[in-house]
Amino acid sequence: MGAIAIQMFSDIGSCNRSSKTNRNKPNVMIGIDVLEWPGMNQAFIVSFVAAIVMALAVIPYGKRRPVGAPFSWGEAMLGSTYMFGVLFLTFGIVPHQWIDHADKDLGWSKDKLLIGWGGFLQPVSQGGWNPVTLQYEALRDIIVVLIHLLFFIEFVALAFWWQKRGDAKPDAKSKEIPISTYGRPLVKKA
Repeated sequence: MGAIAIQMFSDIGSCNRSSKTNRNKPNVMIGIDVLEWPGMNQAFIVSFVAAIVMALAVIPYGKRRPVGAPFSWGEAMLGSTYMFGVLFLTFGIVPHQWIDHADKDLGWSKDKLLIGWGGFLQPVSQGGWNPVTLQYEALRDIIVVLIHLLFFIEFVALAFWWQKRGDAKPDAKSKEIPISTYGRPLVKKA
């Protein structure tokens, strides 16, 4: 899966004319179709990008909306439906698409051991040094937890941003003069 075999036939036969076995065999060139390789899962990538873009779409709306303005009933329903959709996409569909991709396209299962590059994670049962037998399924689940953690941090950061968007940043140059109980500014006598 993923590689496209392109067969090139020529009328004069193979390039190696000394061998009789290669005369009638076609030359095969292997090319990789980027949209079909096992690492490419359109459903996961589209849902992941859509979840991030939809969550970050709150920022332009928050910059445009006046701080403290009351919501109408329709705005509240529309906003809650939108946020339900974003949360459903981020915590439901994106992790499911990753698990589906890892199981079906990448073949990460319990029986496939995580050996690592050059066998540096090879377990003791397979002749390696690692006392823990790691499967690709565990790596798949760790990535799902990291996806959840990424979106959780994103939503907490957006909530903090939304709550602090109206706070005025204090300037070092302009210090406020304290006000007395009568409403007049307190001024020091020189």
